[in-house]
Amino acid sequence: MERSEQILVVDDDPEIRSLLADYLGRNGYRVATAADGRAMWPLLEQSRVDLVILDIMLPGDDGLVLCRNLRARSEVPIIMLTARGEDMDRIIGLEMGADDYLPKPFNPRELLARIKGVLRRARAARMEGFPADTRRVRFADWTLDVTGRQLVSPAGVVVPLSGGEYRLLTVFLEHPRRVLSRDQILDLCQGRDWDPFDRSIDVQVSRLRRRLGEDAREPELIKTVRGEGYILAAEVHPEH
Repeated sequence: MERSEQILVVDDDPEIRSLLADYLGRNGYRVATAADGRAMWPLLEQSRVDLVILDIMLPGDDGLVLCRNLRARSEVPIIMLTARGEDMDRIIGLEMGADDYLPKPFNPRELLARIKGVLRRARAARMEGFPADTRRVRFADWTLDVTGRQLVSPAGVVVPLSGGEYRLLTVFLEHPRRVLSRDQILDLCQGRDWDPFDRSIDVQVSRLRRRLGEDAREPELIKTVRGEGYILAAEVHPEH
């Protein structure tokens, strides 16, 4: 029998934990809940979690800190919740590695749609891309560990990537030295629903450039081709 996907809900509001556990359970997911970060970590270690729903306003370490620490350890998809709904919170959450973001109060049906979208993209990212026996990809002294989904800098430092950033980087690495239009990039990143916040591809590329330590004015790796799109200007060497 196929294993149902497990979702971990981290929220200090017991009513929200109960509501989501019941609603998501009725929609075919297994659900675990935690009131804070201290309860979250043991659950992540004890069983495989396919997606984390993480509230920002938590006692102890807040959701942004937990998101950053979780992303440094794992590529598990993260959807963040907040009562504030401010743009800055949303942007910081994305920078910390969240895959999606939903302000409170929210409609459970909308959250369910977000969950399905994020999990679909995560499954596609695992299934597509480099050949199954590719272990790592080297480019311009950087290394993308495909098996661990980790980006390693020339200095040997692990650079955390969100699910969207990882997929965008793999698209460039799969098509090196080839100009990709914005529409092509969006299609290769699993279609136009890839960006849940309807942000332009230019913002996504800008984020990835920052991960790669690029000078925004004169990027050397991901170059802009005026009027056409972007190109990865580096040799790519997959290793098996």
